[in-house]
Amino acid sequence: MKKQLRLSYLLLSFLIATAVSSTSAKEYRYETVPNDPLKARIYTLDNGLKVYMTVNKETPRIQTYIAVKVGGKNDPAETTGLAHYFEHLMFKGSEKFGTQNYAAEKLLLDQIEQKFETYRKTTDEAARKAIYHQIDSLSYEASKLAIPNEYDKLMAAIGANGTNAYTSFDQTVYVEDIPSNQIDNWAKIQADRFENNVIRGFHTELETVYEEKNMSLTRDSRKVYETVLSALFPHHPYGTQTVLGTQEHLKNPSITNIKNYHQTWYVPNNMAICLSGDFDPDQMIATIDKYFGAMKPNPNLPKLPVSKESEITAPVVREVVGPEAESLSLTWRFPEAASKDYETLQVVSQILYNGKAGLIDLDLNQQQKVLQAYAYPSGMSDYSFLLMQARPKQGQTLDEVKALLLDEVKKLRAGDFDEKMLQANINNFKLYQLQQLESNSGRADWFVSSYINGTDWANEVTGIDRMSKLTKSDIVAFANKYLKDDNYAVVYKRQGKDPNEKKMDKPQITPIVMNRDATSPFLKEVQSSTVPPIEPQFLDFERDLSQLKTQSGIPVLYKQNTNNDLFQLMYVFDMGNNTDKLLGTAFGYLEYLGTSDMTPEQVKSEFYRLACTFRVVPDAERTYVVLSGLNENMPEAMKLFEKLMADAQVNPKAYTDMAANILKGRKDAKLNQQQNFGRLTNYALYGAKSPSTNLVTEAELNSLDPQQLIDRIHAQNGYKHRILYYGPSSEKALVATINQLHRTPKTLKEIPAGTNFPYLKTPTTKVLIAPYEAKQIYMSQVSNRDDRFDANIEPMRQMYNEYFGGSMNSIVFQEMRESRGLAYSAWASLQGPRKLKYPYVVRTMIATQNDKMLDAITVFNDIINNMPESEVAFKLAKEGLITRLRTDRITKSDIIWAYINAQDLGQNVDSRIKLYKDAQSMTLNDVIAFQKKWVKDRTYTYCILGDKKELDMEKLKAVGPIEELTQEEIFGY
Repeated sequence: MKKQLRLSYLLLSFLIATAVSSTSAKEYRYETVPNDPLKARIYTLDNGLKVYMTVNKETPRIQTYIAVKVGGKNDPAETTGLAHYFEHLMFKGSEKFGTQNYAAEKLLLDQIEQKFETYRKTTDEAARKAIYHQIDSLSYEASKLAIPNEYDKLMAAIGANGTNAYTSFDQTVYVEDIPSNQIDNWAKIQADRFENNVIRGFHTELETVYEEKNMSLTRDSRKVYETVLSALFPHHPYGTQTVLGTQEHLKNPSITNIKNYHQTWYVPNNMAICLSGDFDPDQMIATIDKYFGAMKPNPNLPKLPVSKESEITAPVVREVVGPEAESLSLTWRFPEAASKDYETLQVVSQILYNGKAGLIDLDLNQQQKVLQAYAYPSGMSDYSFLLMQARPKQGQTLDEVKALLLDEVKKLRAGDFDEKMLQANINNFKLYQLQQLESNSGRADWFVSSYINGTDWANEVTGIDRMSKLTKSDIVAFANKYLKDDNYAVVYKRQGKDPNEKKMDKPQITPIVMNRDATSPFLKEVQSSTVPPIEPQFLDFERDLSQLKTQSGIPVLYKQNTNNDLFQLMYVFDMGNNTDKLLGTAFGYLEYLGTSDMTPEQVKSEFYRLACTFRVVPDAERTYVVLSGLNENMPEAMKLFEKLMADAQVNPKAYTDMAANILKGRKDAKLNQQQNFGRLTNYALYGAKSPSTNLVTEAELNSLDPQQLIDRIHAQNGYKHRILYYGPSSEKALVATINQLHRTPKTLKEIPAGTNFPYLKTPTTKVLIAPYEAKQIYMSQVSNRDDRFDANIEPMRQMYNEYFGGSMNSIVFQEMRESRGLAYSAWASLQGPRKLKYPYVVRTMIATQNDKMLDAITVFNDIINNMPESEVAFKLAKEGLITRLRTDRITKSDIIWAYINAQDLGQNVDSRIKLYKDAQSMTLNDVIAFQKKWVKDRTYTYCILGDKKELDMEKLKAVGPIEELTQEEIFGY
């Protein structure tokens, strides 16, 4: 879910300034608006291309989003999922890159297109298999001329990070984070692929898309979301089709339709380039115009032919069945995200739920009337909706949950909420906006939302001011207009087997030729281009942060925030659940407690009023007491959380409810695929006893005196700890505040010894299988030889990971996904220890169809032990790593964490210094030697989560002895 604060609103009369950006060749007009925190420039090129810019000089990098105003709602009804799988195909290259000889390749690609048209219209299964065999054969021949993943090689060559894309109903967005000296190469590459996309590697990429669909089938949250939309929008593509498409359509695609789709929608008057980072706007717009300016617009963009949805006058009831825990969803339909009503809805939503002091927070979550409940608005271009969801407690029916949620809506309609909440909302909206503006991605994403939803930028930057003028009577009138007791949709999520899931047999795919050492002239041109060098900047821990002490001797790590009023204050204790397994329970209990003079509801409301957040997070080995928010309110908030830590009062009923909910949450966790896979992997790493199974037992929970938990809370500040601070206060002011408000005894207690959970060695190969019934199996490999941390091998370890398993240009990605279509995601790495007491561990992961699992294991084993060798691939991995090191910057609070992480490994310097130095002289032979010493011929524990009835157990025995585990064994309860 994206942040709620997307401020997309109805157009108002507002002064928009127009200015001129001059270059030596051309003048470009752009728009600005007053009081814009981004100081944005908005250009429109002659061909209609929109360009949004905001300059941020913090790091020498630029976040780029290229947004196309087309998505799943624009898919032809007979080929749903088209927008999404075209997003995948946009990474396959053009006539200039991704190919060794496009003229020859095109002859084969045209034949493949024609065969797919025949294939999709053929119903006889034997005939379909014969046609698919022809497609596979032609695809293999075409692959001899292609250069797979050359787009990713181009991005590696220019030092890009975060190569990705996403598709929703209204948009398809392409994401790159680039060095600021690579603007010209970036624009050249992007313009070429957007204008001259070539569809190649089609049948293996379709298998990737289908694996993504498989993943969605065991994620009930997605099925609930799709059902919510179908209930709210029975006549709009939001509800009549899905972004991923149907299984039938995914298996019967049309390249011809995809080409027509590209020509229709991927045009400059339907696109926006959204940028935030370190650049000169005048030079940037001239470069974008140079490469994108010649693209031809489409003056006849189709309009979506949809009927206006009729009013809902009686509850629309739907049901979803799936493997995960039960839940209840209530939804109401609203106007589009650009409307004034959606602006009001964001305020209304915060009154209902804001994570601290909304009606749902205080009435349902605080009082533990349900296991969990929340609400949020979702804005889209044509409509929006409010979603309320809750999970039941043990023994509670979904209808009882529904009644509780509807009661909170009734309170809203009746005005039964504190009017002070409105000002608190505004304070928190301002906080959210400050947090959004902290990152280039947040800043540029704001542009994307504005463009896709069709809002005026002047309205975006003034939204909070308008929301601040809403009164209680405005909110009550709005709630009575839209949130009635009969105009909603309700979705009952039941637990069970979905009868509509279909099993699809894997196709017979001949692995395509990878041509790793082939390079197009286009890539060579980019690699040989000269760009202004950017020198790396590494941390000097003595210079880049301050180490202070309080009057009682507590060490303080300090980094000043010179950008805004955000702060984070943290007490870090080197003790966690491994030290005392009651800590997690104790600080979970703290969420429901008040003090001797404040109720729990008053505590939550006060933190929300201050626009500050307080939480205590114990993990296995550390406990973090965290306060964050607006620095102007830090003293008040700190006083409040110190008071709560010292004066929390026992609440017997809250404990009884919490203990029951903990047990229900554990039961629900067993229904979740990701939770099962995580527990199985932990079992492989640690054995039966691990940090994840170090739990308070059911018997202990039921017999525990909650005063024991209160005693632990009160005692926490009495142990030795460090204080971390990132914020605008001066060193002197911070220490003075801590001295005044931090409650500790004169002498702090030593940290008690805890339970040590060492990793298991992997002396022999074996297979662990745990049960989970789904269409997709998850597999991981774990190998531990008990090798300990060595700073001298770290640079080569990182280079090996970069080459072998680190990106879309890596060996693993190419072999598992690109060549064979075996998985949507696959990775492998030699993972370094996080502390000196932990070893290096080889880890792999893949999620794939049941009938592909043995193929996946065979391929994984082959490439791990017999690593493909490519000078070209190595050169790109090396260049990409070095280029990123030149431009990556560790800033803000990350500097403090970089120091702590270095300390954990006995280091006192920035590890990137050695990595950058050593990388200059690394060779492919070095990587090969490292692989032979550290990875080749290891023994593994294979972790397979799935239904053994779907596996060939006899063939799996050839991998290693099989040990079948129960859920009780992997979860520890």
